[in-house]
Amino acid sequence: MMEPNKDLKFAVLIDADNVPYSHVKEMFQEIAKYGTPTFKRIYADWTKPTVSGWKKVLLENAIQPIQQYSYTTGKNASDSALIIDAMDILYTGKVDGFCIVSSDSDFTRLATRLRESGMKVIGIGEKKTLTPFITACDKFIYLEILKPKEIIPNADENSPTKEKKQNPLNLIDPELIKLVTKSIEDLEEEDGWTFLGELGNLLLKKKPDFDPRNYGFTKMLPLFKSMDIFEIDERESGKANVKHIYIRLKKTSSKK
Repeated sequence: MMEPNKDLKFAVLIDADNVPYSHVKEMFQEIAKYGTPTFKRIYADWTKPTVSGWKKVLLENAIQPIQQYSYTTGKNASDSALIIDAMDILYTGKVDGFCIVSSDSDFTRLATRLRESGMKVIGIGEKKTLTPFITACDKFIYLEILKPKEIIPNADENSPTKEKKQNPLNLIDPELIKLVTKSIEDLEEEDGWTFLGELGNLLLKKKPDFDPRNYGFTKMLPLFKSMDIFEIDERESGKANVKHIYIRLKKTSSKK
């Protein structure tokens, strides 16, 4: 998976016209896992009533609103303002990456250009976001999975249902199983074992929107255990409470 690095500096640029304002707090908590947001800007024509909901959350999240009037019907002037600002910030050299918050695939070229310049690019948008923008990012996170967790009372502490997410966005289907299986084959050692951390990194390179939370699990390990076709080996690392986890296909499972 994309490794957390609190020292990375991110510019967070939000397209207010193409994402809802709900769960903004959870969105910034998610971004904080990967670095520190040093620029926080949001783009819209603030004279429009359609973005009025955003105004309530700007102050409490220290987001700078950028006014961009819509000069022509049917054209999104905010897109151009966001892109221009992104390039200006890029050339200042003051950030290590960008977080583009939008469900609009018009930012596909921007994400590609930023990565060409060595920037880390995280995309955040709704499930309806089109594939080109998703694949242009290093990692893409669906807003729907950032909803607060629902705690199940009286559940066993080790039960996978202790924390119950909202309904999963995706079902565990043959396509996911094929993706994981092929990725294990790409990385496996002679004995068939693959280090879980390396597997997560490869899955993210192949599928930037891969996230166990899309399937209702908070971590990769419970997701893979639920498929019941993999063996799991938790090895001591020499450090207290730290284990190295390896995974391979069960001997009885045929490789696809």
